[in-house]
Amino acid sequence: MKPPLTNREEAGKLLALRLNAYAQQPEVIVLGLPRGGVPVAFSIAQTLKLPLDICLVRKLGVPEREELAMGAIATGDVTIINHNIVNSLGVTNEILDQVIQSERQELQRREQVYRGDRPYLKLQNQTVILVDDGIATGSTMLAAIQAVNQQKPQLIVVATPIVFASACSQLQTQISQLICLIKPKMLYSISCWYEDFTQVSDAEVCYYLSQTYLEK
Repeated sequence: MKPPLTNREEAGKLLALRLNAYAQQPEVIVLGLPRGGVPVAFSIAQTLKLPLDICLVRKLGVPEREELAMGAIATGDVTIINHNIVNSLGVTNEILDQVIQSERQELQRREQVYRGDRPYLKLQNQTVILVDDGIATGSTMLAAIQAVNQQKPQLIVVATPIVFASACSQLQTQISQLICLIKPKMLYSISCWYEDFTQVSDAEVCYYLSQTYLEK
């Protein structure tokens, strides 16, 4: 059976149709979650003629099962732990601390590579559209929401092509609006819903940021 989505860029254009009320609004900013969320966010920002930036977040993957998130970290010393997963899999505090430390180092590396001297966009009193290429457990997006909330935005909207039903209720209590294309009840890999789910490179993230509407 053919997956419903061709690639991340197409998914972003489809989401933009549902976000059209925000098009060309002066106090709206699109933030993509690197790496996979950036092509989706880029399509949204270009279609709606909105500024694009990134919200740096790192999933805390379970050792030897890295695709399964046991939490997430974000800029601003944000840490989210999914204690249900940690406890059910017997992840020790020592292992958890090691994963957090490793991912913080990667977060710092990406900050330098993606942003360099590029200034942050001011989010205070803005409507922020947070974008990822899919949401499974919700830990990564919850960390992003917490990081953005530190800057006191007016509203937070989450836009994603796929969000599993189990994550919806937790997310919706934290934001103003959740926009999605597909809401599966069963937890499958996000990649199952795309024809092309090729890993996004650092160079591609930098390219998308260099082509943003804000810089034209």
